[in-house]
Amino acid sequence: MDFWGIVGFFFWTWVFVCYLVLLFWVLADLFRDHELNGWWKALWIICLIFVPFVTALIYLITRGASMNERSARARYADAPVAEDYSKPEPSRTPAADIAQAKELMDAGTITPGEFDALKAKAMGGY
Repeated sequence: MDFWGIVGFFFWTWVFVCYLVLLFWVLADLFRDHELNGWWKALWIICLIFVPFVTALIYLITRGASMNERSARARYADAPVAEDYSKPEPSRTPAADIAQAKELMDAGTITPGEFDALKAKAMGGY
């Protein structure tokens, strides 16, 4: 194999991998689309099997804009959940910590010694 044969091999390998990525991208979008009827999805898949390049090209042309919207929706679907974890805890004062520890001691959940330890921790003395 000469130099240009190796370059051609890598080029066509790259084209094939890009083509596979495109096919999987189209298949993933087909299953992500809730507006498309099941029969239409089956027809698209059958066409992808028998005429894959032309079908993928037609799919990108006809459904490319909605494909982008579904992709963006799926990408940001978990965003509100992630925002909940990123919110800082409300700042607590030593007085609030001591009051909570006092309530626990009055309820009998903690002992007076544990109350004293929590009180010292709240005041800054570890």
